[in-house]
Amino acid sequence: MADAETEPRSPARTRRPPPSFRRVAVRRVEPVGARLTRLTFAGDALAGFAPPEPAASVRVLFPTPPTADLVLPEWNGNEFLLPDGSRPAIRTLTPVRFDPATRELDVDIVFHGAGAASTWAREAAHPGTETAVSGPGRGYAVVTDAPAYLLGGDETALPAIRQLLGVIPGTIPTAVHVEVSRPDGRIALPDHAAATITWHDLPAGAAPGDALVGAIADAEVVPGGRVWVAGEAAAVQRIRRHLFETRGVARPLTTIRGYWKHGRSGAAGDEGS
Repeated sequence: MADAETEPRSPARTRRPPPSFRRVAVRRVEPVGARLTRLTFAGDALAGFAPPEPAASVRVLFPTPPTADLVLPEWNGNEFLLPDGSRPAIRTLTPVRFDPATRELDVDIVFHGAGAASTWAREAAHPGTETAVSGPGRGYAVVTDAPAYLLGGDETALPAIRQLLGVIPGTIPTAVHVEVSRPDGRIALPDHAAATITWHDLPAGAAPGDALVGAIADAEVVPGGRVWVAGEAAAVQRIRRHLFETRGVARPLTTIRGYWKHGRSGAAGDEGS
């Protein structure tokens, strides 16, 4: 065994760099529901932005505090960092709409705490406010001949669920289960001829995701059907265990994503939607 002082160190593990950040500015701020607000970003830097797939993702920079001189983070091989070495507030959100003609990009933010995205959207997001976006990330490929779909999520998953309902063929039976922390979190979802939509109110004092976990545990999983679930990270981990270990659902038939982490306001994705 080599001496501790002469033992060669393994090279730092690096990851494939994501798309660089593009400078944008807020063009509009509009409520979608009582707990969802839509931010429209625009800018010439969005030229060439790839049209996002359904349920795709973008990274959004939320400067804390907002400054007149926007500083963009750089990829260091593992994460985005600011020039001083600090971690910026970056959240991963669902791109709701992209218009290449007007170079506009819409994202929805859930007001469910005092995290970076919620605070920025409430206090700093005004027409002209500068920020930056990176993406888009890979979306979800709908299988058009699947026997059935089971969709589940909390309020952060609503933008993606709306997109999926818009592209899943209307002939495929689709069961949708959505957890809301308050009844006023419900919003209109697209019409789908074969969809059943069930809203689940989170009981007072329950951990985020408890109602969703119960709903998916009780839901029918059609043999060969597809499952798509997104929400609070610990909750979707419980859903994974139930589907894979208890019910024996084949992993390739599922897409299960942790969108945010309860109790970690500094964690990336803590307000993803």
